[in-house]
Amino acid sequence: MLPFSYAARNLFRSKARLLQTIGGSAMVVLLVMAAVAINQGMKRVLSASGSPHNVILLGAGSEESVQRSEVPEGAAGIAGASIPGIAETLGVRAVSGEIQFMSYLGLPDGGRAEATFRGVTPSALLVHSQVRILEGDFPRAGQLMLGRLAWRTLGVAEDTLKVGSEVTVAGQALTVSGFFAAPGTVLESEVWMSLSDLRVLAQRESLSCVVIRLDDPADFSEADLFAKQRLDLELVALRESDYYGKLSRFFGPMRAMIWVTAGLIAAGALFGGINTLYAAFASRVREMGTLQAIGFGRGTLLWSLVQESTLACLTGALLASAVAMLLFDGRTVPFSIGAFTVEIGPGVALAGIATGLFLGLLGALPPAIRCLKPPLPVALRM
Repeated sequence: MLPFSYAARNLFRSKARLLQTIGGSAMVVLLVMAAVAINQGMKRVLSASGSPHNVILLGAGSEESVQRSEVPEGAAGIAGASIPGIAETLGVRAVSGEIQFMSYLGLPDGGRAEATFRGVTPSALLVHSQVRILEGDFPRAGQLMLGRLAWRTLGVAEDTLKVGSEVTVAGQALTVSGFFAAPGTVLESEVWMSLSDLRVLAQRESLSCVVIRLDDPADFSEADLFAKQRLDLELVALRESDYYGKLSRFFGPMRAMIWVTAGLIAAGALFGGINTLYAAFASRVREMGTLQAIGFGRGTLLWSLVQESTLACLTGALLASAVAMLLFDGRTVPFSIGAFTVEIGPGVALAGIATGLFLGLLGALPPAIRCLKPPLPVALRM
């Protein structure tokens, strides 16, 4: 076998070609890592947003969208009194009637941005147990509370909105009462306000949904039976985890398009790299013939050429991993119903290294085989 140092030294025979190979592989690996991280982040935030303990009561026929749902105002009280197994805290049953509404939020600087509003009462904190108030207070009449990632979906700087800032909704002035966190869920991108205020601003008399928290997820059958028995309320019961699972499947084509885009760009870079290696290896046919003449087999020479390509591509993969950690890790990415945080974890890093290894192996084999194909007498005369 040829020593590994032989392959390493050959990389520097053409510094321009080396930089081109490293740069091309780094671009492909960076793109693949970004695609993996974005897909994982979107899937993670949707799966974490739904709790198996929570049941959503929606208007019949609106199972795909809470915002289109209409639930009678009294449904929350009726459901709370009729469904067994509802969780209680200090004697208060975990039942939350809510309105979800899309509208524009007028910002302090005079601009405005579309936001998802959720009209709630203090009972919402019993149902959405992952919510923690970071700063300020729960919103009262004339106030609203922002999720800690709401600034990202609003498209403003993080310090634009502060406690005490005045904003407008449908021409009505409101004050920011505080900020809340709900780690890893779409709730962090929402704007919460008093249920009575949002009912007036949205000009609706009904609720969007009733959210119930159960002590035991197995008690869902009781909530489902209630929805089917109370035909007058026209309700459908869904596990919250199932609802967000449907949303995850709805965004499946978007995630697929991310993969298709990454694949097309990667294919273009791969063919460009193969073309570069064809030109590089074509000038080394005589060298390969000489090595064969002194006793090295074609398998040994093929392995050495693959080593060169793989070493360059893995260098590009390491470079891409470093860039991904600096540019992507911890970034917040908005999408239609919220925002998620990109994480460059071990799985993403492994995908990058595997891509670099694949590029090195696949990119080197066709030109290396062509370089070693001529018979020895022909190779020595070239």
